[in-house]
Amino acid sequence: MNKIFLSFLSILIISWSCSQPADNQSVSEESTTQSEFALAIHGGAGTIKRENMSEEQEAEYRAKLKEALDAGYTVLESGGEALDAVIAAVKVMEDSPLFNAGKGAVFTNEGKNEMDAAIMDGRDRNAGAVAGLTTVKNPITAARAVMENSPHVFMTGAGAEVFAKEQELELVSPDYFYTDFRFQQLEKIRETEKTQLDHSSLLEMELQDPFFKDRKFGTVGAVALDKNGNIAAATSTGGMTNKRYGRVGDVPIIGAGTYADNATCAVSATGHGEFFIRTVVGHEIASQMRYGNKSLKDAANDVVMKQLVEMGGSGGIISIDRMGNIAMPFNSEGMYRGYRKADQEAQVFIYKDEN
Repeated sequence: MNKIFLSFLSILIISWSCSQPADNQSVSEESTTQSEFALAIHGGAGTIKRENMSEEQEAEYRAKLKEALDAGYTVLESGGEALDAVIAAVKVMEDSPLFNAGKGAVFTNEGKNEMDAAIMDGRDRNAGAVAGLTTVKNPITAARAVMENSPHVFMTGAGAEVFAKEQELELVSPDYFYTDFRFQQLEKIRETEKTQLDHSSLLEMELQDPFFKDRKFGTVGAVALDKNGNIAAATSTGGMTNKRYGRVGDVPIIGAGTYADNATCAVSATGHGEFFIRTVVGHEIASQMRYGNKSLKDAANDVVMKQLVEMGGSGGIISIDRMGNIAMPFNSEGMYRGYRKADQEAQVFIYKDEN
């Protein structure tokens, strides 16, 4: 009888031991419950403060961000792909003069609107990017066409526009992108250069004039998780106000301003592009998750709030993983941003103290 009892007790102890987590088993601080689908967006970062924005302006931005979220959410809710969702969200912002992309794109030093965009599919890390567009109504559609209908990843300038025409994308006159507000920004910065360039470095100008500094920060982007468990990222920008000939920022650089991999995360960035390129922001966040076993939140915070800050780079990112976890850190005064998850209402934020 004692032998039977001892055997039964041994079995119970072994079974209990096997059910316990091993000492080296990592437990994520983030949700372990799979979201059916989710979406996050951004509309640029910078010195965005309440005291500098009227109630009417704030309401406009919040409404347009919600419209972009709803556009992407509708795609995901109906079972659509993450790629289609990020395109839908970004196009809403490209069509709005509120943001530095598409219709609201800023002006170069030559007085032109030149736009860049990129998209990436987390399933196979296929990607497409364009730079220096002047006639494609929605640059993000050109990036997708490069990804899906060409053997290339990156096309620029006149060649990219020839390709867009061959793909029968919607083309417009360069005048379509003109807005008085953006042209006035260019004029102000030109005047700043005339009055200060002889006795002040560019860095000093940026420190003295937040308006001048913010010429780097405008971008729109989206990341999404669909019902099939796939993620994607898309980013679009008019670049830097008063940028000189040939300058390309981080947005169309795969791994810097745009990145997606089902094994880790999808990232879309907004900020001072030169620093985001040097930090390879999107890929760095994914690498910390892949090789350092970090959560999305921890990896994103390390890159945006530590590495970029140490280098002097400002801005932020939106990101999502296959569980539907979302991280949206930024080190600037504000960032137009929002997210929406399955069966939840859209959440929209602008200022630093909102979460």
